[in-house]
Amino acid sequence: MQSAARLIASQAHNTSGAGVFRAGVEIRLKDGWKTYWRYPGDSGVPPVLDFSNSQNVASVATHFPAPSRFPDGAGGNSIGYKGDIIWPVAVVPKDAAKPVLLHLKLAYAVCEKLCVPAQANLELTLTGNASANAQLDAAEARLPAEVKIGDAGPLAIRSAHQEAASGKPRVVVDVAAPAGAPVTLFAEGPTPQWALPLPEPIAGAPAGEQRFAFDLDGLPPGEKPGHATLRLTAVSGDTAIEALFRLD
Repeated sequence: MQSAARLIASQAHNTSGAGVFRAGVEIRLKDGWKTYWRYPGDSGVPPVLDFSNSQNVASVATHFPAPSRFPDGAGGNSIGYKGDIIWPVAVVPKDAAKPVLLHLKLAYAVCEKLCVPAQANLELTLTGNASANAQLDAAEARLPAEVKIGDAGPLAIRSAHQEAASGKPRVVVDVAAPAGAPVTLFAEGPTPQWALPLPEPIAGAPAGEQRFAFDLDGLPPGEKPGHATLRLTAVSGDTAIEALFRLD
């Protein structure tokens, strides 16, 4: 078996007086295998998580720790995870005094040289009184921090702009990071139907920054960039941030 999936839980959070139950989707991978981020890059299959059969649930939000970029074996690059991964899940119950029956129908893909589809039907009862879970804590710590373009910080998206190019318009992004630290940048469109190219490093960044660019390509048929809002995620080591960028 190339992978196994399960639901895990940890102590609840209390946010603005409302209890938020904490869960996680844990996927264990066989050595040498990988799975994909919410946007898989040039190739791959994004995970599909269906919580619709859950009980006593007002809302469910799945969060994705910072991914990695890796060659897909076909000349492109994919985005995802090598090794075991936990996707944190925040669950708001309809009635916090009652347990939640969290039911997940999960479809995902795992890949070595070839990709193999995987499915799981998982259930877990949440009461908010689960013991602390260090693995879920660590996964939550890897979630990209939400920032604004232009904010300061050890890792920061200093600027982003759209410009004309010889072919399609492109977006240029400058990222500040500690000296010598490797940086990877990802770009997502406003809907899963957008398949933007992976940003690539280019020359011309100010001192202390790294510059990336990507064409506004891979849009759904017939759709124009307009004033769409993109999500930019920068990753450097164990630190990750994400910011929204509205096209001109």
